[in-house]
Amino acid sequence: MRDLNLYPMKKVEIIVRGEDLEFVLDLLEKAGISGYTIVHNLSGKGSHGFHEGHLLFNEEDTLAMVISVMPEEKAKAVLEGLTPFFNKHSGVVFVSDTMVSRLEKFKG
Repeated sequence: MRDLNLYPMKKVEIIVRGEDLEFVLDLLEKAGISGYTIVHNLSGKGSHGFHEGHLLFNEEDTLAMVISVMPEEKAKAVLEGLTPFFNKHSGVVFVSDTMVSRLEKFKG
């Protein structure tokens, strides 16, 4: 068996209100991000108080998280696009170092 090769990347986690999700997805597409995971109906507490997930019939009033892994240069582009958005809207972004085993899946 061959050793598993790992490559450095950035993991970007973006939490926004459901009504702002399309903006984030459009930004990722324009930045050339080839894939992401969306987690809907988040619950949690932040500077704007407690947010309840699973509101019936209205995903726009809940929080959603978009998780993606990308090269550092694309992460910088995504953050530049999010800066003016977060100056006017609530939400948060987390960026961390990660390693991936299948680099071709993340180069887009």
